[in-house]
Amino acid sequence: SALVPKGVRVIVGDIHNPESRAILRQHHFDVVVNWVAFTPDQVQNDIDAFENYTDQYIFISSASVYQKPIGHYLVTESTPLKNPYWRYARQKIEAEQLLMDRYRNTGFPVTIVRPSHTYGDATIPASLNSHKLPWSIIDRMRRKKPIIVHGDGSSLWTVTHNTDFALAFLGLLGQPSSFGHAFHITSDEVLTWNQIHQMIGHAAGIQPHLMHIASDFIAEVIPTRAGGLLGDKVHSVVFDNTKIKRWVPGYRATVSFAEGIRRTLQWFEAHPDQRLLDAEWDAEMDRVISAYTKV
Repeated sequence: SALVPKGVRVIVGDIHNPESRAILRQHHFDVVVNWVAFTPDQVQNDIDAFENYTDQYIFISSASVYQKPIGHYLVTESTPLKNPYWRYARQKIEAEQLLMDRYRNTGFPVTIVRPSHTYGDATIPASLNSHKLPWSIIDRMRRKKPIIVHGDGSSLWTVTHNTDFALAFLGLLGQPSSFGHAFHITSDEVLTWNQIHQMIGHAAGIQPHLMHIASDFIAEVIPTRAGGLLGDKVHSVVFDNTKIKRWVPGYRATVSFAEGIRRTLQWFEAHPDQRLLDAEWDAEMDRVISAYTKV
């Protein structure tokens, strides 16, 4: 892969396959990071594979694990973990609990990281965009079609550029003092969803036509969107990053969303092969709008 630096040894295998796990046991790792474990069973596989074979195990959880509805507007790592709306978040919570139990009972060297809405060159973090083909929302904006914003667009949200996230994340690698701890890593910039969509449009050189529709209504028309909306995006979240700044002195997110989304649009303009469109998503948005205008 072009993303793998020169000199890196790549071991190809299936982590769920016992034979592949046996290959890993021929090595000892300074740090193992799992970005794609979503269930307790998957995490248990990692414990079985890497216990005594790594000096640190970092589990990528999610800031969606925090209490919903929010009990206090400022989210810290001690905010209770509870999300009755989204199975994804509940499984992440269960996986965290399994790892922390292992840490307490055997000393398994786990560090938990909870990203929130993180984006980069190839992602456009609108609330209802196509995940697999994110350019779709820019195309829809340029065709002057309505862009759905959940609620009235005034709830608060935090988007974090991946280069900022990486600075803090790298600072946790090889830190034994982080074992048994959880950290969220986000920007300190807080925006409304209206601002986020307006900034996306500005970066694309257009004034988007925003259409506000109640989240409950969207979730009723598109049940697959219910978890991410009702269990995450409808809630105003403001993150207190004091803890990660204590462990990684000097960390500060420096890429504003206005700057970050400008870079993203420049990247897409320079990569026409990535400006692919999700017709199914576009039809889905039309279906919600059609249902809403008939009410």
